[in-house]
Amino acid sequence: MGFFSRQLLKVIEWKDNSTNIIAHRYEMTDRDEIMNGCQLVVNESQVAVLTKEGQIADVFGPGTHKLETKNLPILTKIAGWKYGFESPFKADVYYINTKQFINLAWGTSNPVMMRDSDFGMIRVRAFGKYSFQVIDAPTIIRTLVGSNKDYTTNDLREHLKTLFVSAFSDALATSKIAALDIAVHYEELAEELKAKLSDQFKKIGLIPTLVVIENVSLPDEVEKMIDKRTSMGVMDDKMNQYVAFETVGAMRDAASNPNGSGLAGAGVGLGAGIGMMNMMNQNLNNQSPSQVNVNESHCSNCNHMIPSGSNFCPNCGQKVNTNKFCPECGKKLEENAKFCSGCGKKIA
Repeated sequence: MGFFSRQLLKVIEWKDNSTNIIAHRYEMTDRDEIMNGCQLVVNESQVAVLTKEGQIADVFGPGTHKLETKNLPILTKIAGWKYGFESPFKADVYYINTKQFINLAWGTSNPVMMRDSDFGMIRVRAFGKYSFQVIDAPTIIRTLVGSNKDYTTNDLREHLKTLFVSAFSDALATSKIAALDIAVHYEELAEELKAKLSDQFKKIGLIPTLVVIENVSLPDEVEKMIDKRTSMGVMDDKMNQYVAFETVGAMRDAASNPNGSGLAGAGVGLGAGIGMMNMMNQNLNNQSPSQVNVNESHCSNCNHMIPSGSNFCPNCGQKVNTNKFCPECGKKLEENAKFCSGCGKKIA
């Protein structure tokens, strides 16, 4: 009676129609037993692993395998079949997908620290895509799958995210790429990241096949500094022309203002222009010494740089205009004047 209550499996096959299942335990009931000569079908991009009483036994690659004693050397030893197996037996069959799992997202949920030569210690975020595949079926069963019926990429996502954050921090530190240059080194940084991940992935039976960095974002303050430095660099060789243009415009607007006082208004406009020039020079002073030297000016005749305190251009001999104007009303100041004769403002 007990014999007829058993369900003897003649063919074992799993047709996978999923996109995210890494490992699947073949569905068996309490009555299912594997008979001698049973066909085990393993499709392309699959590996089948037989386990007995929690122990990993024999592994089968793609193809159709007839389960006999000669094909089950490890299971025969585990089960203690001295003369091979003739009667049906119970075992678990795990199918492992060896295809590539692609377009998976990774990212740093929290910013990671990096030491930058320009900005010091800053925090950056990064995200991208990656692909992986199984290279060691028994290892992934031991380390991750366990006795789960199905094990998916979603089950693995958080663990891999932790590996990515750690490896990205190391790759960023060892690469010593400046924050300003990260965007042009995504590919190089991704290769370094992939190399660092490979050892960690192999410990769980996987290998990363592709790692892509899509974006590394800097703190808002750093991005604003970069934008400022870029804009000042673009205007560097046009600064004198720009200040002159703005000053003339301010004088014209002030002189034509019906509520103003004509020439006095123009003087105010000139003072505003000078004030603007001083402000822009102060901004330039925030740049590195290699970009601008606030102690120098340009010759109005040949545009050569003139050291501070010079009376003549060292390149063409042009006399340097040393006239000073009141920053309040724009009136021309006498040499060594302590107060403006136009508005009485104290001259520093």
